[in-house]
Amino acid sequence: MSGGVDSSVTASILARSEKSLDLSAIFMRNWDTRDESGTEKGCEWEKDWEDVQRVCKLLDIPCRMIDLSREYWNRVFQPALEVWSHGQTPNPDVSCNREIKFGALLDTLKLQDGWLATGHYARLERSRASNSDTRHSDVDRVKLLRGVDPVKDQSYWLSSVSEAQIRRALFPIGHLSKGDVRKLAVDAGLPTASRRESMGICFVGKKRSFSSFLGDNKRISQDGYLPPNPGTIVTLDGEVIARHQGLWHYTIGQNARISGRPKRMFVAAKRPEKNQLIVVDDRHHPELARLMIRVTGFRWIWDEHPPPEAFQAEGMPISVKFRSVMQPIPSVLRVRDRNKGEISFMDAQYGISPGQTAVVYLGAWCLGSGTIVE
Repeated sequence: MSGGVDSSVTASILARSEKSLDLSAIFMRNWDTRDESGTEKGCEWEKDWEDVQRVCKLLDIPCRMIDLSREYWNRVFQPALEVWSHGQTPNPDVSCNREIKFGALLDTLKLQDGWLATGHYARLERSRASNSDTRHSDVDRVKLLRGVDPVKDQSYWLSSVSEAQIRRALFPIGHLSKGDVRKLAVDAGLPTASRRESMGICFVGKKRSFSSFLGDNKRISQDGYLPPNPGTIVTLDGEVIARHQGLWHYTIGQNARISGRPKRMFVAAKRPEKNQLIVVDDRHHPELARLMIRVTGFRWIWDEHPPPEAFQAEGMPISVKFRSVMQPIPSVLRVRDRNKGEISFMDAQYGISPGQTAVVYLGAWCLGSGTIVE
C-alpha cells in the first residue's frame, strides 16, 4: 500500500471479499528526503505511512513498513542517474516495478502460498499451459493486459517484469475506471477517498522540480547529484542562441523555454560529444518526426518471446507506447535477436527521446519492453 486511494480500495475490496482471506499490508519506504538533507525536515513518506495505517485500522488489517531505500538507490536511482548524466531520458518507475516492487519486495516476503496485490490499473489473464508447451506444462501461463481505463492504464509501468514475477500477483482494480475507484472509496468511508493523485517520480517529491532535485542537493556534492555542465543551445544552421546548464535538464520535444525569441523553441536533438542542444521553432518540425526507432535491452514477459513472426523480414504487426499517457499506436516490430530490434510506425511520431521505454502490445496483451536508443 502506498497511502493513495488506489491501493486503499484494493485493500478494501480484498477485506470485504466473500472469500476468507488472511490479509496483511506492506508499505515500502523507497526514498526518504532525510537521506538528502541529513535532518528530520521533509519526511514526505511519513504522511503516506500514516494514511496506510489509518486505512488498515478501519479495515482491521495488520500493516508494517519495509525499508527498501538501499535497494532502490542501488538498483533504480543510480542506474537512472548514469543515464541522465549522458543526456538521455530514463524511466525509473518502470525499473522500480521490476527491481523493487516485484523484485526486492518479493525476495523479502518470500511468498510461497501467498499473493501480492497492488493498486495497479492493469489486468492479468491466467490459463493452463498447452500440452505442447513442455517448459511450462505444470504451471499457469500469465498474460499482462492493459487496464480497462484507457487513461489510467498502468501496464506501461509493469512492462519489464517477468512472468515469474507476476505469477502470484493480483490487480483487483484493473477492471475499474478511476471514477469507479473513487466511488468505492467514498462508499467504504476510506480516509484516503478524497486524497489527491500522486504524480511524477517518487524521489523528486511534491514540492520540487525535477531539475532542482538533481542539481541542488548540496549534501551529495557542492553541485548536487549532477553538477552543472554548461553548453550551447543552437539552431539547425548552427546559430548559438542561448546556453544550457546540462543536457539532462531537457527532453526531446519539450519547450526549451528560451526567452527573447519571437517563437517558442523546442528541443530537437542532443549532441553529447559537443554538449550542444539543438532546437527548432515548431513542435511538429520534420527534425522531430520519426518513422522508426531502434530499441535495445528488450525484456520479454514470457521467456520464449519475442514471437517467431518478429524475426521475419516483413516483421510482426504490433502496437507500441513510448509514453505512459499515450494510446498504443499501430507499428511493426522486427528483431535481430531477443535483445534488440526496430519498431516502424505507420505515421510519423514526434518527440521521441533516447532512454525512453518502448512497450510492445498485441491488442491488450503487453509482451514486454525495451529502451529506445535512436
